[in-house]
Amino acid sequence: MKAYVGVTDSDWYTYLSSRANIREVNFWRPYGSRAFKVLVPGEPFIFKVRYPRNQIVGGAIFEGFVSLNISRAWDFFGEGNGVGSIEELIARLCAITGESPDDLGDREIGCVLLRDTWFLNANELLPAPNKFSANIVQGKSYEYPGEDAIIDAIVQRIFSHEESSEPNLENIRSLGPTHGNPRTIIPRLGQAGFKAVVEEAYGRRCAVTDHKIIPTLQAAHILPVAEGGEHRVDNGILLRSDVHTLFDRGYIGVDQDFRLLVSPRLRSEFGNGDELYAREGQIVRLPTKALHRPSPDFLSWHLEAVFH
Repeated sequence: MKAYVGVTDSDWYTYLSSRANIREVNFWRPYGSRAFKVLVPGEPFIFKVRYPRNQIVGGAIFEGFVSLNISRAWDFFGEGNGVGSIEELIARLCAITGESPDDLGDREIGCVLLRDTWFLNANELLPAPNKFSANIVQGKSYEYPGEDAIIDAIVQRIFSHEESSEPNLENIRSLGPTHGNPRTIIPRLGQAGFKAVVEEAYGRRCAVTDHKIIPTLQAAHILPVAEGGEHRVDNGILLRSDVHTLFDRGYIGVDQDFRLLVSPRLRSEFGNGDELYAREGQIVRLPTKALHRPSPDFLSWHLEAVFH
């Protein structure tokens, strides 16, 4: 396993450390094109403030990386961006890049998505780990365990702060056996991370209609959180807002082969739905990565419990 020590400024740390209720944050980067590929979801991310302070101040669990427009990053994470308003976020970005707000516009920034964030108390702050030189600007990865004693200690602290991710066993049993080959366990996300990662996985297009007006798109849970579902990318599907409502109310479904099903109720109750009936039986839009595609077990649950 790897652990990553990310460099941040004291203002970001000070703002978030005073807000214990914020457990999901965006460790943003000023440019969206530079992907973060050091960690895999579920691995530990450690916060270190810049020189001259040069101390470890907390940590979190890595959820994933996406590029988001500044406005979307604010919509998803709000104060979890480490500032009190979108205007402050823009000002921070301008200070780093040297651009004016007009030049910056609403371009994409890099978003390192983190959950179960926590910070050390002022009297607990730790020195930077070994081999972390002053000229490292963004961060450095370490092998865990064994490469550095400070890293080992802080990673153990990170995992001790991780919220329980045990599934609701009653609901899991109702899903029945796994279909096909065993699937790799998909790490859960926070609510904001779920929205961002599902949107990215589906190429920012509705899985059913291919609609691409981003403000109308919503990350739908297949197995709802209220029924024991989790914020996992394979428990999500990106839908236009009205299609999301129809999915949640059982007027449409997706079978285990990813084909769209449309209930006769849509026509009998409303005399409408031509757009959806024309697509019935077609394979819906799917994420490129197989692990991001809807779990057949969750789809089966939706067909049995919701669709009719």
